[in-house]
Amino acid sequence: MSSDPPSPTLTPCTGVILAGGLATRYGGRPKGLERVHGARIIDRVAAALAPATDRLLLVANDPSAADWLPGIAVAADVRSGLGSLGGIHAAIVRAGTAALVVAWDMPFVPTGLLRSLRALGEGGWDVGVPESDSRRGVEPLCAYYAPSCVPAIERRLDAGDRRVVGFYDDVRVARLGVAEVRRFGDPARLFMNVNQPADLTAAAQA
Repeated sequence: MSSDPPSPTLTPCTGVILAGGLATRYGGRPKGLERVHGARIIDRVAAALAPATDRLLLVANDPSAADWLPGIAVAADVRSGLGSLGGIHAAIVRAGTAALVVAWDMPFVPTGLLRSLRALGEGGWDVGVPESDSRRGVEPLCAYYAPSCVPAIERRLDAGDRRVVGFYDDVRVARLGVAEVRRFGDPARLFMNVNQPADLTAAAQA
């Protein structure tokens, strides 16, 4: 869906660390607690988000999540078992504000890129998402989402459509072009995620 965005507005924005999934490819272990270059991935994500947002929130269903980032609020999924789209839905609903979402297994997302995504979204769009060389062409688990996305996501979920970018057709989406993304580094590294032990080895060498 494409249309001219309304005038920009400055609104509060919550940085959401999305710790979803069962980590089945990681043997069920909490992959965001693994270390890359001496720091836990979850700490790297929190450090990148904090300067770009007004507060932080951890969305996680693990009973031990309250111990992962002391002092940072923790919230569970609103609708459980719905994959990444359910996580994005929880991020926006639990934040109660616009949400700058980063998956907790992405160790190399920089603050500068996150600030650019927030500025893009605050230009009056529902979604601000970076382009990449991935199969989707965008990175929905490193993106800005306005509260206006919630009804569109819920309609998709109610229809049984759990595609993480399916609702993009129903809202105003602004893309941060890959040329702009490359100002912050190689997209393959920026959006690398640690899904399995081999990825952790690769991240340690990146």
